Amino acid sequence: MSHDGCSGSFADGKMVADKVRQMGFNEQFMPMAFEIVCENCNNTFEMDCFETHCPQCDMVYAVTPCHAFDPSNVMAAGVGY
Repeated sequence: MSHDGCSGSFADGKMVADKVRQMGFNEQFMPMAFEIVCENCNNTFEMDCFETHCPQCDMVYAVTPCHAFDPSNVMAAGVGY
């Protein structure tokens, strides 16, 4: 998988999570945190890293650094992914 810069597009949240992990950004803090409502359990929590797990149900959310300026770019990868 190559580094597509900011032009990369992803079909689903698993691809985003895989890309963020591949780049080594999954545990790095984002420039600004987002408040996320979990699409699995409706829990509201703060997403502060490029990969964040819902503390209630373990749904994994990810966003690439290039797209971390807008919460609408955050994608769910699956529970426990």
